[in-house]
Amino acid sequence: MSNPFETHLDQNKANYTPLSPLSYLARSAYVYPNKTSLVHGDRRYTWSQTFSRCRQLASALSKQGLGIGDTVSVMGFNTPETYEAHFGIPMMGGVLHAINTRLDAKNIAFMMGHAETKVLITDRVASDTIKEALALAEKKPLVIDIDDQTVSGGELLGELDYEAFLATGDPEFDWLLPADEWQAISLNYTSGTTGNPKGVVYHHRGAYLNATSNIVGWELPKHPVYLWTLPMFHCNGWCFPWTMAAVGGTNVCLREVRADKIYDLIGQERVTHFCGAPIVLQLLATATDELKAKKKHLVKAMTAGAPPPAAVLAAMADSGFDVTHVYGLTETYGPAVICDWDPDWNNKSPAEQAEINSRQGVKYHMLEDLIVANPETLEPVPADGQTMGEVLFRGNVVMKGYLKNPSASEAAFDGGWFRSGDLAVLHPNGYIELRDRSKDIIISGGENISTIEVEGAIFKHPAVMDAAVVAMPHEKWGETPCAFVLLKEGEQVSEEEIIEFVRNELASFKAPRKVVFGPLPKTSTGKTQKFVLRDEAKKMAN
Repeated sequence: MSNPFETHLDQNKANYTPLSPLSYLARSAYVYPNKTSLVHGDRRYTWSQTFSRCRQLASALSKQGLGIGDTVSVMGFNTPETYEAHFGIPMMGGVLHAINTRLDAKNIAFMMGHAETKVLITDRVASDTIKEALALAEKKPLVIDIDDQTVSGGELLGELDYEAFLATGDPEFDWLLPADEWQAISLNYTSGTTGNPKGVVYHHRGAYLNATSNIVGWELPKHPVYLWTLPMFHCNGWCFPWTMAAVGGTNVCLREVRADKIYDLIGQERVTHFCGAPIVLQLLATATDELKAKKKHLVKAMTAGAPPPAAVLAAMADSGFDVTHVYGLTETYGPAVICDWDPDWNNKSPAEQAEINSRQGVKYHMLEDLIVANPETLEPVPADGQTMGEVLFRGNVVMKGYLKNPSASEAAFDGGWFRSGDLAVLHPNGYIELRDRSKDIIISGGENISTIEVEGAIFKHPAVMDAAVVAMPHEKWGETPCAFVLLKEGEQVSEEEIIEFVRNELASFKAPRKVVFGPLPKTSTGKTQKFVLRDEAKKMAN
């Protein structure tokens, strides 16, 4: 028997449009044409102007013969040009590849070759690295320079600069939404610490939905003032370029993450929101009173990238920041899990609130399913806050897969879930809490030790600025914790004091056997490079 709800009720142009975040830009240009869209030094644009500039970029690229599926790589910092690339490139059917600005030339050359980059838009400050990458490239793309006048240094490598290239385009370019929302919109490479980086492919549908999840989950109002402390190259700025277009917000550009510049812009531009890794929060929470005095209003922050220690969250609350904790991966368009705050928790002590907020939480609104399960059987773990399992994702905000890497894609989607490789517990209230990456867990004498738990204990010490814990080989126990600690300026603490402090916080076998003081190696997104620290720990053990 036929289904009457499927008879003569077909998709057509009137009742179906592929989902794409490009529609958000068109709407804001129409509804808020004179609202400020972008601020960068003395440069200010309205949403109408940004829409026109993005169409010019799409037109200029189209005139170069680019179309659906062609990659445009952008070596850009947090400037208007990088923001415009998030719209202008897909407006002509292309795929945006935003390059991590801290990568070396060899990695960049590999990525551009793997992505088959047709055009490279590059900031002149990165010219030394890009010149070397271009020399290594088998096929040379058309090079367009971003000549940002707010900074000095570097050289122009391209055929023409960005503004001249834009001038070749039509501001009334007849851009189109994708014919298929599954069409690729961007390409983001993983870190590649164990080999060549993998190219994570996003589609228009996922970008649209996660941009919307940011609004709903963070309860974003119309016209927020958003400070770009988060790199736009990191998971496409967690989809926030598209989110800000949806709510008609103001994007305040920031090329360099420094406490003085952040506090200056918060005061000058009346910033309401920003995103960043826990190290950025620590930077602001430990700033001087003089800098903090420039912020005279509540500012909302979203943090992810590494589990934020409860002590850092408490310090941010004391400094007048309202922090929302999210969690995700490159493969999930950035944030896909949120510590959705229950107002009943407001009655708890500040320490208890910070402890709860350090948990990763529950699924984003546009994520279909999230479980913590035994990685072998895929059986969900009990909600006891103790049994560890792998975090598994399913839904529209999971990547298409890895570019030209079917075996890696197949492994990532094994069992019908995206396998994160992250280990977590499930609390009785349904909130997940990360305990480690599967590769970072320390197994000491048969006991599992969560490096995140040990790090959280170290962060409670008032002299500690930053900390990371990794496994150190041990003749008797197999592995024991080794802590790398950065102290706050002017502080002095001994190795024995840190070890004893942790023993008072946790079971003694979880305390580090070795403490090394000094700066921690970081990725461009604020994550500690634990593979570097593991190598150091191995050398010290030998």
